[in-house]
Amino acid sequence: MYRFVLTRQWVCLTLIALVLIPVMIKLGFWQFHRHEHRVAQNQLIDANLRAKPVPMTEVTSAGHQVPRADFWRAVTATGTYDTAHEVVVRMRTDNDDKVGFHVLTPLVLGDGRVVLVNRGWVPGGDDPRAYPPVPAAPSGEVTVTGRLKADETSAGSGIKDRKGLPDRQVMLINSAQQAESLGRPVLGGYLELTGPAPAGGSPQMVAEPDHDSIGAHMAYAVQWWLFASAVPVGWVVLVRREKREREEQAAGSGSGAEREPATA
Repeated sequence: MYRFVLTRQWVCLTLIALVLIPVMIKLGFWQFHRHEHRVAQNQLIDANLRAKPVPMTEVTSAGHQVPRADFWRAVTATGTYDTAHEVVVRMRTDNDDKVGFHVLTPLVLGDGRVVLVNRGWVPGGDDPRAYPPVPAAPSGEVTVTGRLKADETSAGSGIKDRKGLPDRQVMLINSAQQAESLGRPVLGGYLELTGPAPAGGSPQMVAEPDHDSIGAHMAYAVQWWLFASAVPVGWVVLVRREKREREEQAAGSGSGAEREPATA
C-alpha cells in the first residue's frame, strides 16, 4: 500500500525532510542562545550603569584589556585635560544618526598616566578632512565620571583603521595607539563621559546604551522549532494524499475495465 515511498522521488523527499529537521532545530537553538546572550548583556549593562562609580585606576592600567564584565562600568578620573593632543574620531553618529566626530581628549592624572576621555559628538564642517569646530575642554584640574569602554579594534568593531588621515583625526579609539603618539602610559580602554555635562550641550554626550530591548531572537527560535515540527507533519500529509490519489486512480481503472464490453 505504501510501496511508493520507496521510489526515487519519495526517497529524495524523505532525505530532504530528515536533513531539514535537525538543521531547523539547530537554528532555533542558535537564536535561543542569542536571546540568552542579549538578556545577559542587558543585565550586565544595567548592573554596571547603576553601580557606584569607582576610580578608573582601580579597574584598568596601562596595556590592560578591559574584560566584558567591566564593560559600561561607572568610573571616575581626576586630572587635567591635555587639549594639545586632542583628536577627533571620524565617522561617528549622534543620537539622531547624523554623521560627525567624537572628541577624544587625554586627561593627565596626577601620576602622569593618561585616561582617554570621549567627550562626545560634534558635527563636521564643510570640509570633511578639516579639523571640526570643537568646544574647548575645561581648564585646570577636573573630576569626570563616565562609562568604561574597551579599546576599539578593527576585528572587534568592523571599522577599518585607515592610514593617511588628516592631522589629529583617527578611526578608532585605542589606548595603545594614543600611548604611542603621546609618549605617556595610557590606561587601557577609555572613559565615555557622562558628567559633568559640557556647557552649552556641546560636545553632545554619547547616549546611554539600550539595555531594555531583547530583540526578536526568541520569536525566531520558536519559529524555527515550529518549522521543524511541521516537516514530519507535512511529510505524513503528502504521503496520505499520494496514497489516496493512487487508490482513486486504481479504483477508476478497475471500474473502467468492468464496464468494457466483451468482444466477439
